[in-house]
Amino acid sequence: MNRLVYSSLWVVGIPFALMRLAWRARKQPDYLRNVSERFGAIARSKRPTLWIHAVSVGETRAAQPLIKALRGRFPDHDILLTHMTPTGRATGAELYGKDEHIRQCYLPYDLPWLVRRFLQRARPAVGIVMETEVWPNLLRAARNAGIPTLLVNARLSERSARGYSRLGQLSRQAFGDFTHIGAQAEADATRLRDCGATAVSVTGNMKFDVETPADVATRGDRFRAWANGRPVLLAASTREGEEDLLLADFARMATNDVLLVLVPRHPQRFDEVASMVERHGLSVSRRSQQGEGAIDTRVWLGDSMGEMAAYYRMADVCLMGGSWLPYGSQNLIEPCAAGVPVVLGPSTFNFADAAAKALAAGAAMQCDNVDAGVEAGLALLENAPRRAQMGEAGARFAAEHRGATARTLALIESALAGAPGG
Repeated sequence: MNRLVYSSLWVVGIPFALMRLAWRARKQPDYLRNVSERFGAIARSKRPTLWIHAVSVGETRAAQPLIKALRGRFPDHDILLTHMTPTGRATGAELYGKDEHIRQCYLPYDLPWLVRRFLQRARPAVGIVMETEVWPNLLRAARNAGIPTLLVNARLSERSARGYSRLGQLSRQAFGDFTHIGAQAEADATRLRDCGATAVSVTGNMKFDVETPADVATRGDRFRAWANGRPVLLAASTREGEEDLLLADFARMATNDVLLVLVPRHPQRFDEVASMVERHGLSVSRRSQQGEGAIDTRVWLGDSMGEMAAYYRMADVCLMGGSWLPYGSQNLIEPCAAGVPVVLGPSTFNFADAAAKALAAGAAMQCDNVDAGVEAGLALLENAPRRAQMGEAGARFAAEHRGATARTLALIESALAGAPGG
């Protein structure tokens, strides 16, 4: 595919993209807010600006240590944080809403005139893209404008690499337009080079550097007290289709004293999952409705945003969401860092390196299906010595792999020094 064909497909696809926003807004009205930003209509930057693109929730949280480091290193710069999803934007507002020098908006659709408009208004000194967002026209426009761009905390699964390879020269040019790429692991770096990237370093995974705020830790301790001494099995960041399987097995296998804390990944599904729990004959209470008292139901639904670290704090064992069906897993580093034993399902391609290292460290175990996973999780609840051993291994594993933020900051400083006027 060449750039003209790609841009023409975007022109044809814009009405469908708007229809998709309207469709998603049925459950999440925020999809229809700030739509003009998706066409590059943003406020003009008044101070020197560092632009960070974090597509959704996971990338926004992963950017936390980097944003903290950038605010310290470049105090005279604003940060423009862009997203593609309302949940990513809400996460950014929750984390940085009180900082007047951090602004947020949506990234525009990848049409040449829209991305040029965005860059002219944002006027970034550098563009920093989190993980795996590759937009050919945006990257070429930044290159033509002399704006260095970096792909950081970069990961690329074999499946994604095959997808990019099907785009041929277009994707090779796009990866080549990055000034530098900081990959999470050597396997990611190799695939990125194969896709056309020319300057790649292995910097590690910044998710190891994310710190739990003191107030969230305190909240987690309060959650733990609400459990009233019951063993807590946490199903964290579950995805569509997984809850039904997990609930069926929990209802069949677990004794009445075990509390299942169920936290769906996407907030628009909270009501759906609450109804699902009841259909399985299990009593349910919800975080959004829970007062400060004992949880006396079988399932506690974590229907809140920004409290995942608190749920890990209260858990005895974590069943990792996104790993039971082919979603590639959610972030297993967080429960490991919290000292919580992790049970993984078969699908971990989004965290392949971290999963392999956690398994090798004894911080996690992996099961072939949900039945085996729930059974293993319940068995761990009855085995305090094994839980303690895995929890200690998880904390050590997380501590040993910190430092990616400092290495990434060095790449950004180098890119800025080499930019026109740097």
